[in-house]
Amino acid sequence: MTSWSAELPFVRGTTPPYYAAILTTALSTEPADLVGYAEAAAEMADLAAQIDGYLGMEFARDEGCGITVSYWRDLNALRNWRDNLEHVAAQRQGRERFYRGYRARISRVEREYEWARQG
Repeated sequence: MTSWSAELPFVRGTTPPYYAAILTTALSTEPADLVGYAEAAAEMADLAAQIDGYLGMEFARDEGCGITVSYWRDLNALRNWRDNLEHVAAQRQGRERFYRGYRARISRVEREYEWARQG
C-alpha cells in the first residue's frame, strides 16, 4: 500500500480473519425523535473504540438509510460491545425514538483487498 491510498476513509490495520458487525438503519421521520441522535451516535463510536478488540468503524448515510460497519478482532470482543451497559441503553433509545427499524448482521471476514487510484 502506498501513502496516497492511506488518505482514503477505510479502516486500516485489519488482518483476516476478523468480524464485522453491520447495522443498517432507517431513521425516524419525526424531527422530535431525532433530537440528540448525532450526539448519541458519536458517543457510541467513542465508546466502541474503548472496547478491547475493536478494530475500527466505517459508516455512510443518506436520507433513507444508514449503514455502520464496526470491525472486531473476535466474537468475544463483539459480545463485550453488544453487552456493554451504555450500548444496551443506546440500543433501547434507538428502538424507542431514533429508528423506524434496523437490521444487524454479524459476518466473519475471511479475505480483504483494496484498490485505489494513484494521485
